[in-house]
Amino acid sequence: MFDWTIPDEWSIRDAWIKNAAGERVVDFREHNLHVLGYSEPFQGRLSAEDLKAHCYTLPDHPDRIPYRTSYYKRQWGFCLTQHQYDALTEPEYDVCIDSTLGPGVLDYAQCVVPGATSDEVIVSAHVCHPSLANDNLSGITLAMQLARALTDIETRYTYRFIFAPGTIGAIAWLSEHQAQAKERVRHGLILACVGDTAPFTYKQSRRGDAPVDRAASLVLGLHAEGSTIKPFSPYGYDERQYCSPGFDLPVGCFMRSGPGGYPEYHTSGDNLGLLRPHALGESFTNALRIFEALEGDGTYLNTNPHCEPQLGKRGLYSAVGGRTDTRAVEMAMLWVLNYSDGGNSLIDIALRAQLPFAAIRAAADALLDAGLLVAAE
Repeated sequence: MFDWTIPDEWSIRDAWIKNAAGERVVDFREHNLHVLGYSEPFQGRLSAEDLKAHCYTLPDHPDRIPYRTSYYKRQWGFCLTQHQYDALTEPEYDVCIDSTLGPGVLDYAQCVVPGATSDEVIVSAHVCHPSLANDNLSGITLAMQLARALTDIETRYTYRFIFAPGTIGAIAWLSEHQAQAKERVRHGLILACVGDTAPFTYKQSRRGDAPVDRAASLVLGLHAEGSTIKPFSPYGYDERQYCSPGFDLPVGCFMRSGPGGYPEYHTSGDNLGLLRPHALGESFTNALRIFEALEGDGTYLNTNPHCEPQLGKRGLYSAVGGRTDTRAVEMAMLWVLNYSDGGNSLIDIALRAQLPFAAIRAAADALLDAGLLVAAE
């Protein structure tokens, strides 16, 4: 897969550390983070000193188990709370990691919601972090709910939801879909860490000014107080694969906390107790708003560009009567007329006007009906 080789498939059945009495003082069955991910099999009796050389802890958070993996270096290990580690005071311990590494498959899943065109929006969530709620399950959950919601909406774009292991999964998908990705993908979002209560963070695509970048900036700027827009960097989640220079796809990353951005990150503290329903709900609403802007975007020309056209005689005010945002739409008409010169999209205009995209789109529709706008070539 490009410069990568998919590693052998790992399966694990059980793992433990037993004391002299035969009691499991560390037990994989109690928490699957207790084993270093991808540990090769091992069984034997070790001195406490030798055993501790294979143990990982978090001294600053003594009640949490760290999440650690070793995909490309063959080794074995255990992840313990600091309290468990400090309790390893006997001279020797029996150790077992009942695992296998061998030829297998890399699994990933796709869910495609067809639209009116074959142009695609890809939405990607990583699925490789066991027992981590925010940095894994929240992104999967949000992607599932967005897919369900979009099945009930007529869309211009086809939406492709990708559920794959981080890094190698995205690389595998891109390797297998090179032509499709380059020809069809128009926009994309990585979903990660969207269930905690931190303010929203959006990391721009490598392009920095792609429509999805501008749509996210608009939505979060208007609807998510305290949000942050970050420039692209080649570190983070799978946006760094989709945005690699050979593809340069317009894919940004939609988060609340970012990688390492909260104390429970990559520990057993990232559990369901960390998630908040209202936070997931806000993530869902704002992601849909980004899609709404992408769906409704377009570039137009004002057919009556010499001075402001008279809107009243065309019945445009009454055309938007009954809306709760009537005043915003009326103001949006003036913005759309002034900036529809063939060089500004509706998202550009909404950003400049700092008006909700829905108001800008409604204004454009009314002006199109009145013959004051035409689609730019």
